[in-house]
Amino acid sequence: MQTPKGFANEAVHESQSLHYHRNMKIPRPALMVVCVAFALCHQSAASEPFGIHVVDEATGRGVPMVTLTTVNQISLITDSAGWAAFNEPGLMNTRVFFSVSSPGYEFAKDGFGYAGKALQTTPGATERLTVRRLFPAERLCRLSGQGIYRDSHLLGRAVPHPRPLLDGNVIGLDSVQVTPFQGGLLWIWGDTSLPGYPIGNFHATGAFSDLPSRGGMHPAHGIVYDYFTDPATGSVKKLAPMDKPGPVWLFGLLTVNDDAGVERVVAHYSRHKNLAEIHEHGLMAYDPAQRQFVKTRELPLEESWRFPRGHALRVTGSDGDHFYFCDPFPVTRVAARLESVTDPNAFEALQFDSVAGQWIWQKEKPPLMTEDEAKLLKSGAMSPGQARLQIRDPKGQTVLPHGGTLQWNPYRQRWVLVFIQKHVKASFLGELCYAESRELTGPWGPAVQIASHPRQSFYNPAHHAALDQQNGRFIHIEGTY
Repeated sequence: MQTPKGFANEAVHESQSLHYHRNMKIPRPALMVVCVAFALCHQSAASEPFGIHVVDEATGRGVPMVTLTTVNQISLITDSAGWAAFNEPGLMNTRVFFSVSSPGYEFAKDGFGYAGKALQTTPGATERLTVRRLFPAERLCRLSGQGIYRDSHLLGRAVPHPRPLLDGNVIGLDSVQVTPFQGGLLWIWGDTSLPGYPIGNFHATGAFSDLPSRGGMHPAHGIVYDYFTDPATGSVKKLAPMDKPGPVWLFGLLTVNDDAGVERVVAHYSRHKNLAEIHEHGLMAYDPAQRQFVKTRELPLEESWRFPRGHALRVTGSDGDHFYFCDPFPVTRVAARLESVTDPNAFEALQFDSVAGQWIWQKEKPPLMTEDEAKLLKSGAMSPGQARLQIRDPKGQTVLPHGGTLQWNPYRQRWVLVFIQKHVKASFLGELCYAESRELTGPWGPAVQIASHPRQSFYNPAHHAALDQQNGRFIHIEGTY
């Protein structure tokens, strides 16, 4: 979320992936003369920058995405290691007051109520500022975009990422999907910003990465993506190209073996006119030879639930091996076989049989949603003890989920739901919550807010269980900021 201006940063509006984890124990001629004179002046002004390191009070780790603002409104934003490089002509070798602000963190205020500190901006010197985290989730790093470790680079500090400044020409990525494939992870995102124009790649961007256990980078520092790129441009390629107009989004990404035991990757695609209007949708499959997705089946526009959706979760239970599709609740599923995944008629939806007073998987009706369940509760057709889709906070207030993922957590021995709370005054889709259940389909315990992004969004969060540490004590969550 930063762009260079001298040695300062300015916030820009673009989609970015941010990375969190949560400690489970806790509930960023004349002309020639003029030219030479300018060059000499510029060179003399380019002294070493002054470094500011913002760290988490509890862990001592650098905090990314902290905004440092001078009295005259020059803003810097810390990189993924928590460093900001300052080299402003006229403000070096003097005391400069920096206001400190960051979503979910706070800095001590002085007697006049200012959250910040005056620092001596000596070139080559550094200062350390400590912020206090207000929520359980710790912000770790940016995962995509330009300048992930920009300020560390300017300050000459070692960085853990092999491509810390720009990779695949990606400026920003929107809404992640991930699936295991060929011993690593296959990643997909939606709309992608590129340096040359705001409308970059709107036909899905993809990448591979290694697992930490197989040589991949520790998730606390980021992820090294091997982007699908166009050799002619070096920029990311269209992973789901289509001849007809409109952005293409992929969801419900999953990996399943065919009859020969070969891994196949399948996803649901939708081609859009806008957020509310879909031109077409159906199924796509990944072709390793072409290194892209190809359309395999178009579905009727009126088909609203019989396809992979949200985030796929594979679970083997007493009733068989299934993919559950969570966004965040697991209310649709299909048998974990290639022929079933690609057959709309094989999909099942979770419904409540009010006559029998029990939840059932069936194929005729669409899944019961949170709003539908609330109506059944209000009418008396369902008792409070039978509800599974209602979530409340620790004070008993209703929490309305919007997008998220479900994973089994071996450390907690619970199913853990990570989602965004909607209809919150502080932000539009910026409040990250966590809830647990002993059963796959609920009911759910109180939803705890684990991160906040006032006046910003942090939507479509995804818990990447493949990156979790210490048997799931630390879980890793990505979202689009």
